[in-house]
Order: sequence, then C-alpha cells, then structure tokens
Amino acid sequence: MQEIKFIENTHLKEKPKDQSKLGFGKIFTDYMFTMEYNSKEGWHNAQVRPYENLSFDPATTFIHYGQAFFEGMKAYNAVDGVRLFRPMDNFARATRSAERLAMPALDENLAMEGLKLLLKVEKDWIPTAPGTSLYIRPTMIATDNHLGVSTSSTYLYYVILSPSGAYYASGLAPVGIYVEDSYVRAVRGGIGFAKTGGNYA
Repeated sequence: MQEIKFIENTHLKEKPKDQSKLGFGKIFTDYMFTMEYNSKEGWHNAQVRPYENLSFDPATTFIHYGQAFFEGMKAYNAVDGVRLFRPMDNFARATRSAERLAMPALDENLAMEGLKLLLKVEKDWIPTAPGTSLYIRPTMIATDNHLGVSTSSTYLYYVILSPSGAYYASGLAPVGIYVEDSYVRAVRGGIGFAKTGGNYA
C-alpha cells in the first residue's frame, strides 16, 4: 500500500454553529482526498490536501465527452468513533461505473485508506444533530487534453465532504414524484446503472 501524503491547510474554515440549517451539499470541509492515474504508474500521488478549486484545460476530456462519474455515502458520529455503511460496496459500485465508462478500475483499498485518513482529519466536521451526517462525494474524471472521441489515458479521483441535513426539506416525509413516459434514463446495454452526470442531466 502506497503512502498517503498529508498537506496541511493553514486557512481553516469556521464550522457551522446551527446544524438545523446545514441544507444538503452547500458547505464543504477543509480537506479533500485526491489521487491520480496514468497508464504507466497506475493510481499514484495519493494525498489528503486542502479543499481548493481544481484547474483544467478547456479541452479536458471529461468536459467534452462525459467520461466522469461520482458516488455518495455518509459518515456518522458514534460513541465508538465514525460509522460508515458498507463503504467497500460503495467503492465496488464505483469500479463498475468506471468499467462501463472505459475508465480504470478504482484502487478500492487505497481509496478506503484515503477516506479513513480524510475522515480522521475532518472528524470535527461530522454533525451530531438528529437527521444530519457528513456526506461523502467520491468522483472520478478523465483529464487528458484533446478533442477527439477516445478514452483518456489520465484520470483524477477525488473525495470531498459536506456536513449536511436531509436531502429534502421535508426530511423523511413522503415526496411527490413525476412519472415520465416519453424520456428514459436506462435502456438495455446503456449506462443507466452508472452514476455518471449525464444520467442526472
């Protein structure tokens, strides 16, 4: 297992004081986990580093051809530490999305170690009020710079964290749905099972 580098953040944010007003996915913690991939080195350069903007060339593959996916899980505070629900199953699902999009399989063990270190560093960001959690958003994107329909040879995997309340303002109360009979997300042989942004668009 390769070593995960830690880069200290010297500009820490103020943590939310009122956990009843967290909303969902609007507040982000001080650190993120990243690792890179290329065909020669595989997954490498794993680090927990300050949360910051990412910079990309305008021709970056994921922007034009949608070679990207994301995942989601939650961390909870417990008397015996931080609790996650089947994180390795989540990483396995990420690998299935990657394979469907012709991306490299995630190094699931390295991803788990990176997540554990990130949560250890950010444990004070995990909210404690009922109905709250620390939302975890793993993401993989293709990072080659060229225009032309082909798979990328380089990728970035990153994880960001967001202290959050319920996804819907109504909490666990039933929500209305809209049934559509003209447009479909999933067809046989398609990518409906992959958590790629295009499915949500």
